[in-house]
Amino acid sequence: MLKDNPVMKKLVATGEERIGKLVQQLMSNEKFVAGIQTIVSRGLSAKGSLDKSIRTALSAMNLPSTADLETLREKIDELEKILSSLEGKIDQISESKTK
Repeated sequence: MLKDNPVMKKLVATGEERIGKLVQQLMSNEKFVAGIQTIVSRGLSAKGSLDKSIRTALSAMNLPSTADLETLREKIDELEKILSSLEGKIDQISESKTK
């Protein structure tokens, strides 16, 4: 109902236009962009420190980290491939013996 209202359409269009101009002004402001870059950089640094602390805590509790689980998953995938290959070879040998 409100979507069909021409006044609402005009308000939405005006709002979008003004927000677009504001974003454009902010992105052209070097201090604003530098501030955002600093915030993102510090956030990533904090995340790195947190991840390292979590890995240390998990290791101290003798629990696997996400990286440990991923390594284990890769090893299991490799073992599954080897077993599948062996199974195929065993099937070939058994077929050749029955002939």
